[in-house]
Amino acid sequence: MAILLIRVAVGLLLLFKGFSFISHTPELEALISTNNFPNQAHWLAGYVTWAHLFGGVMIMLGLMTRIAALIQLPILIGAVFFINAGTGIMTVDPQISLSVLVLLLLIFFLIVGGGRFSMDRYLRTKLL
Repeated sequence: MAILLIRVAVGLLLLFKGFSFISHTPELEALISTNNFPNQAHWLAGYVTWAHLFGGVMIMLGLMTRIAALIQLPILIGAVFFINAGTGIMTVDPQISLSVLVLLLLIFFLIVGGGRFSMDRYLRTKLL
């Protein structure tokens, strides 16, 4: 049951972050372009936004959880090591702390999968 709650929380967080990126696309592109990726800012902003939206829903449902987590990993690695790296990992900045936490949870879901109460398990047991 704990995996379900954590999975839904991570999925909701990614979904809300995706909606935030939709409404703040120019700021996201500016942030990406000032941090090592100036020529790819436009398409990276689109990738980040849509990966968070669809990946968040997939993780919440536990549908193709490992694939959804894998698609999120480059984004969170970039957030931790490129975007938020200037603040330092031991600071009190909530952005870096949240990015590290979500990165670790995505690695957990990549290894463990969606858990007992997931669409992955339902489809595996009922359809296969």
